[in-house]
Amino acid sequence: MVLDSADPATVGRWILRQLPRRINRALDVGSGSGDLARLLASQAGAVHGIDVDPTIVDRARELTDPAAPVTFAVGDALKEVPSGLYDVITCVAAIHHMPFSDALTCFRQHLAPGGTLVVVGVYRPQSRSDYLIDAVAIPANIAMAWIKNKGRKAPRPASMTAPIRPATMTFADIVRDAHQALPGARLHRRQFWRYTLVWHRH
Repeated sequence: MVLDSADPATVGRWILRQLPRRINRALDVGSGSGDLARLLASQAGAVHGIDVDPTIVDRARELTDPAAPVTFAVGDALKEVPSGLYDVITCVAAIHHMPFSDALTCFRQHLAPGGTLVVVGVYRPQSRSDYLIDAVAIPANIAMAWIKNKGRKAPRPASMTAPIRPATMTFADIVRDAHQALPGARLHRRQFWRYTLVWHRH
């Protein structure tokens, strides 16, 4: 499946395919309403989500089964991550709210040997090709959304109610800084001015 949709469920399934089938501890940075954290729990023994927005963290707790191995906390992911190492760290549509290189360094420090970091971020479009890629994709995604919702206007998901901030780094900036902080990281430019970063700690 190509990561060509802004649908959180599609992104979540793509992330799961980058991970081992069984995980001990997982950390979801910028966990929002908890969609990804709950999905990670299908493969992880324990999942911790952290987000700076107390309102969205309250919503995540409301949406999560108390029996699920998932916890949420309000906090700064670069300063208040619980101690210990994680087998998986994920960060979706949140790293552009943080100092980029500092965030990658922090994630690297909290990642266990053999662990996997997956980032789905957004970049600032700059070149003509940046705009062309998404101009082609937008009509197809509008059509798919219309079919999926049978022509009805879809309600805005809880995952899209948190405050947002525009991206400031171009894709070239992101690639340069990522390779400095995480040698061997795999980055790919995606549609809708998104990119993916996957890094395995040896």
